[in-house]
This record gives sequence, C-alpha cells and structure tokens, in this order.
Amino acid sequence: MVKPFQFARIPSIRFKNGVIAGLPGLTGFYGKKLVIVTGKSSFIISNQAEKLFSDLKKVSADWRLISIPGEPSPEMIDNAVQLIGGEKVDLVIAIGGGSVLDAGKAISAMLYKPDSVKEYLEFAGTKEHPGTKVPFIAVPTTSGTGSEVTKNAVISKIGADGFKRSLRHDNLVPEIAIIDPELTLNCPEDITAASGMDCFTQLTESYLSVKSNPYTDALAIEGLKAIKSSLVRVCKEGSNIEARAEMSFAALTSGICLANAGLGTVHGFASSIGARYDVPHGLICGTLMSAANDLNVRNLRKNQDISALEKYKFLGKLFLDKKEGSDDYLIDGFIEYLYRLSEEIRLPGLKTAGADESDFELIIKNTECKNNPVKLSNEELLEILQKRYF
Repeated sequence: MVKPFQFARIPSIRFKNGVIAGLPGLTGFYGKKLVIVTGKSSFIISNQAEKLFSDLKKVSADWRLISIPGEPSPEMIDNAVQLIGGEKVDLVIAIGGGSVLDAGKAISAMLYKPDSVKEYLEFAGTKEHPGTKVPFIAVPTTSGTGSEVTKNAVISKIGADGFKRSLRHDNLVPEIAIIDPELTLNCPEDITAASGMDCFTQLTESYLSVKSNPYTDALAIEGLKAIKSSLVRVCKEGSNIEARAEMSFAALTSGICLANAGLGTVHGFASSIGARYDVPHGLICGTLMSAANDLNVRNLRKNQDISALEKYKFLGKLFLDKKEGSDDYLIDGFIEYLYRLSEEIRLPGLKTAGADESDFELIIKNTECKNNPVKLSNEELLEILQKRYF
C-alpha cells in the first residue's frame, strides 16, 4: 500500500550547458524593468556576466544590480527593498549560490510591502506572507542547496541570539530555474566541496526521511548516483564539465526532494550551529554527516527497523559498487565511506570551523530533526557533535 503524500509544484526548468544565453529572451515575457541579485563579485567579473549584460541591452532591458555579500539577513533584504523603493519592477533575477537565490526570492516576495521581512519569518515573525510577489527567475552558480526549485528563502541572523528562519509560501517557487553547469566552472574547491556535501546530505536525508514517498525516493536515487559519480571528481577536477553537470543535476534533485520529504538530524544541526557561528552551511553538513548516520544505523538496528535499514543497505550497494553482500557489510560499508569521504575532501572538524564545545547544550536545544528515520536522544546528539569536534 502506498502511504499518503503531497508533492509541491516546481518551476519551469531549463537545464543545459550554456543555457543562460537564453535568459535575455525570457525577460520579455515579464517586462523591461529588472532587479538582478548577485553575490559579492565572482559572477559580475566573469565573461558570462559581460555577455549577459550586453544581451540584455539588446532587448532594451533596464536593470538595477543588488549585491548580497553572504547569507541574507533581515537587514540585507529590508535594505534592498528600500533601495528599490517604489520603482516599477517586472522581474527579479538571482544569479549566484544558495544565499543569493534565497535573497532574490525574498526580495521578490517583499517588494511593495511595508513591513520588514522578519515579520513573515517562521517562528520569528507575527504575520503570514500573503504569497504575492514579483516574478522570479533563479540561476544557481553552485551545486548545493537546490534553492532554485523550492518555496522558501532562508534568512539568518548570526550570533548568540541568532536564528535561521524561512520565509515560506507555495507561491514563492521561482517561475523559472535556469541550471547552466558552465556557471559552476569557476566555483572554488572549498565551496565546491561544501556545496556538494550539502547536496549529498539533502539527498540522503530526504531518501531516509519518514516523509519520503515513491517520487522523492526515485529522484533521490538518481541524484545520489550523480553524487557517487562526480562529487570527489569535481573537487579534484574543477574544470571537468561532465562532473559539474552531474553535480548541478544532483543539486536540482536535492531541492525537489527536501521540499517534499524534509530533512534529518544533520540539517537540524546546520540550522542551530549556523545561526550561532559564521560557518558555511555545507561545511557543517559534510562534517556531521558520517557521525549522524552512524548513530542512525545503531538505533535502527536496536529498533529492528527493517524498512529504514533496507534503504541504508541500498546506499551501501550504490557507494561501494557492490551488487551483493550481507546487510551488515553493506550498511557498515556506507558509514565507513562517509568517514573516508570527509577526509578525502578535507572537511575540518567543528572546532576548526569555528564552533565552541561550551555551546553544545544550547545547540542541541535548538536542533530539530523530526523527519529523521529514528529519534535520537540529547545524549546521542551530543555524541555526534563531540565525535566531529576535532
């Protein structure tokens, strides 16, 4: 029997090397007045940006550039909206990593609204977003978050009283997602590794989630195959366009999966740790993934959860390239693979990344993992953090 499920809508997707060349032609469906959101400088100084802006001029587009230097805060979004003021805007385009896409999504949702974005954040605000927005096109330049296909924008305040909360509404899904793997070719190795581990974690946690369904499982498996083929390769061969394309596909599928199946313990930690310290989201995911899955398996065996263990067995077959083997061999082999992977792509421990062991109790208190395949105690959550501290 198939258990009940829902599946969220996704954008119109354009996936192809060089497909960004078609972006100027798409803008005409919306109008001439654009807001283009980018990161600090990496895209702006690229050859692709020069050609894009030249082609936008040819279609008589007029645009305002907004730069987002890091994870978007309420102040960044509010300031961007105030900068635009009452100007007519027909289309918002975000070109960058996950933080830039989240910022563009939030700006498109907050234009012409008098309130701060903070008023509409889950568990932080007092109002429900009405779902009205300016049309939005998402163009990722990293392969990680999958924000190009989701309905939420993560807004952060980092520090002792920090938070990571979502601005969320079904209507905030981008109209179009343009996935051009060539845009990821200049992504530095450390960002490639961290983004890739975020993507790997999202696919794994969605696949194992208590909310998974046949559609998300099928997508997660295809994304995980791309991870197996290309994550390590793309970290070592950044100019390998085949590997870049596979990682772009994996990130795309991970976004669809997380939007429909939810995530687990690692992403629960990523939110609570990332709200307190200025540590890249993907780095936290990659650092904790091995220990968290190790604890999952230990408890699933204790509970004799055959269904979840079968999924871990499949992951073992996939990542060990084995068609046969005992359940324990395949499952333990997958966990060992995760530990080896974090070393191979040189992910630091939490201490090196900037976390402080004295804050672990508070971090655990603020960590949600309701979709994890097994409930972990606070003592077990502490064990995960301690195991990956150094």
